[in-house]
Amino acid sequence: MAEDLVLDTAIRDWVLIPLSVVMVLIGVLRYFVSKLMRSSQVPDSKIVREGQVIVRARNLRAAANYIPAKSFRARKVYFNNEENGLLHVPKGQAQNAQAQMFSDPNMAMDMMKKNLSMIIPQTLTFAWVNFFFSGFVAAKIPFPLTQRFRSMLQNGIDLSTVDVSYVSSRSCHR
Repeated sequence: MAEDLVLDTAIRDWVLIPLSVVMVLIGVLRYFVSKLMRSSQVPDSKIVREGQVIVRARNLRAAANYIPAKSFRARKVYFNNEENGLLHVPKGQAQNAQAQMFSDPNMAMDMMKKNLSMIIPQTLTFAWVNFFFSGFVAAKIPFPLTQRFRSMLQNGIDLSTVDVSYVSSRSCHR
């Protein structure tokens, strides 16, 4: 049986704790940056009205057992009437969900901003971890693993004699 490595407590204090704190702070920073980058346009009144109608219809369905049957049928006709019901959409007006999403250029811009707000901090964090913390054995997984996990868990450590269950500090970041 191979000898176990003894992890120094200084690694915990000077590697794991700073890595954990930085990862939490980056998560908070990402949240606020994405909140700032969100478009602050006022939603269309038609979309808000449609959403409120759907909520009202859902509430009617949930309360069907608590109101008289005649009242329920009258409200159901009010929502589902094919001529002028609130939930009826004429066949020519129904729009594909994907086409509707790409018809608004602001939505594509918001998606790109969100991706950038995730990619840039991830790249900077990886560079920071790679610069300061490469080469440390930071933790040990309490169960045995196969050799296929070595490249994932021991990134930055080029020793084939170290058991696969030990995790490098560079791999902790990922």
